[in-house]
Amino acid sequence: MATTTEAQSNNEIAKSVFDLGAFVGDLGSIEDDAASDDISLEGLEQELEECRNDDVVTNILSKGTKLRDHTKGVENNLRQVELDSIQDYIKESDNLVSLHEQIRDCDIILSQMETLLSGFQGEIGSISSDIKILQEKSMDMGLKLKNRKAAESKLAKFVEDIIVPPRMVDIIVDGEVNEEYFRTLEILSKKLKFVEADQLIKGSKALKDVQPELEKLRQKAVTKVFDFIVQKLYALRKPKTNIQILQQSVLLKNKYVISFLKEHANEVYIEVRAAYVDTMNKVLSAHFRAYIQALEKLQLDIATSSDLIGVETTRSTGLFSTARGPLKNKSAVFALGERINILKDMDQPALIPHIAEAGSQKYPYEVLFRSLHKLLMDTATSEYLFCDDFFGEESIFYEIFAGPFAVVDEHFNSILPNCYDAIGLMLMIRIIHQHQLIMSRRRIPCLDSYLDKVNIALWPRFKMVFDLHLSSLRNANVKTLWEDDVHPHYVMRRYAEFTASLIHLNVEYGDGQLELNMERLRMAIDDLLMKLAKTFPKPKPQIVFLINNYDMTIAVLKEAGSEGGKIQLHFEELLKSNTSMFVEELLLEHFSDLIKFVKSRASEEPGSSTEKPITVAEVETIVKDFASRWKAAIELMHKDVITSFSNFLCGMEILRAALTQLLLYYTRLSDTIKKIVGGSALNKDLVSISSIMYEIRKYSRTF
Repeated sequence: MATTTEAQSNNEIAKSVFDLGAFVGDLGSIEDDAASDDISLEGLEQELEECRNDDVVTNILSKGTKLRDHTKGVENNLRQVELDSIQDYIKESDNLVSLHEQIRDCDIILSQMETLLSGFQGEIGSISSDIKILQEKSMDMGLKLKNRKAAESKLAKFVEDIIVPPRMVDIIVDGEVNEEYFRTLEILSKKLKFVEADQLIKGSKALKDVQPELEKLRQKAVTKVFDFIVQKLYALRKPKTNIQILQQSVLLKNKYVISFLKEHANEVYIEVRAAYVDTMNKVLSAHFRAYIQALEKLQLDIATSSDLIGVETTRSTGLFSTARGPLKNKSAVFALGERINILKDMDQPALIPHIAEAGSQKYPYEVLFRSLHKLLMDTATSEYLFCDDFFGEESIFYEIFAGPFAVVDEHFNSILPNCYDAIGLMLMIRIIHQHQLIMSRRRIPCLDSYLDKVNIALWPRFKMVFDLHLSSLRNANVKTLWEDDVHPHYVMRRYAEFTASLIHLNVEYGDGQLELNMERLRMAIDDLLMKLAKTFPKPKPQIVFLINNYDMTIAVLKEAGSEGGKIQLHFEELLKSNTSMFVEELLLEHFSDLIKFVKSRASEEPGSSTEKPITVAEVETIVKDFASRWKAAIELMHKDVITSFSNFLCGMEILRAALTQLLLYYTRLSDTIKKIVGGSALNKDLVSISSIMYEIRKYSRTF
């Protein structure tokens, strides 16, 4: 059967070969028939234009072959290739049949595989469903586990927070109050806060069992720590106790006791707080009272109500009469002196009274004032910081210091109304300002209102004492103050020292009101000084008196520093103008004829049309008089200046100015003589300018 089938297949293949040849043979007739049909030439020109540059077309045209013949040749070639390809397929027919069978077998196998895989797909689908179910169960179990763990954690925390361990009970009831006791107190505090914080916990049965025990422990702990802290507070009352050391080394280490009482026994905390306030109030008040009493023994009285610039110095009037004795420190009433050093010692410790008293030392009140307030600042700073740390509130400080403030105020209010020391008052004002800066740098505000109050009290008192000085000058009795002496007056020296002191104390502050008051004082002393000067019967001693006082004032202002300002300039101008006046008076006293002639006639021209021209006879007497006694007159002027002026330097300047002015007058006289007809006859009597210059230099060297 197989042989027969193969033979039939070969016959069919052979027949197909002949049929294809016949079919191919018929193609030529078809093409011939097509050639006889009408051919459309549309677009031919365009195609030819496109094929012009084609290499194949160009080669064909170059050979002269007709396109139709060439086309037929190509077609025949293609037909031959096609036939060859067909024959190749026929030769491979067996392989193609085998390939077909193999493909069919593969198709069967693939069909079986498809069936098998479809079964697998169904099974995998069922497995996926099972996995999904297992995954959901796993997630559900994980969620349950998480919830159970959360519940277990909360329950464990609840049990831990609410349970009362026996060890804690033993420590609270029977233990000593130490660091372990404080740690146990913290645990008890957490448990007490826990049962109070959540409303749900209050309804739990466990709390009903535990709460009575917690309350008993709370009461026992409160009683125990109350006794403990009160005992520590009582230690503050013992004499000679170093309060700050006790606070830092004992109380602050036990400050949790205060926190516990504040949170769980507020009424007991208030009692402890009140006990501390009462204790510290009394202790600090007693300390400050004792310190003030000790300081009062060291006070050096500087001034009384009668120690004013314009008050005259009393003198004894009889054998048994008693005048007011000299001031205990008379120079310190008006002069600043070394008292300024107190402002440089602001950071020095407070005075220790018994050491100073043992050395018999006395101090102006501003030294005691600084020492008292230094102690107050340091004590207040320490107490303020302790209260803030120990009690956690600042207001307790003001309750504690109500007593010390009252003690200091009582002392200050007894001192201030009797204080007539203007320099001391201004020093205290500056001390308060420095203390305010110190407290500001410490960033401690607890003394702000107190220091402001003291400052407000000091300024009116200073103004009142200053006005007393001013009134003493305005209402001064000139007759009582006047002394028949041209040297500087003691009232002017007081004024100079007082003004220099205030100027020096105002340098870094620039207080305009103080400057205005000093200007008022300056006007008052000007008026008084002029009244005293007019008491002298002659102009010359009046001028000498003014010059001496002005010169002394300028010297005092310069000694105080370079801050004399407008006041110093004012007196320098007065000194300059009065010096010019004195020079004229001095020259008139010895060379009046010369000066009158120079002022009245020296400016006239000899040939001018005046009724009475200058003649030789008119000036001859003046020239001869000058020549005969000019050296003696200068010597007298020299002695006069030396005896009149206290300051040699000032006298030197005045004598030099007088001799220079004399030289100018005589030079003008000489120039006038040269212009007079016949004036050359007087040349032999004229003193040479060089001789006068020599004398001027000689007396200048004398000083």
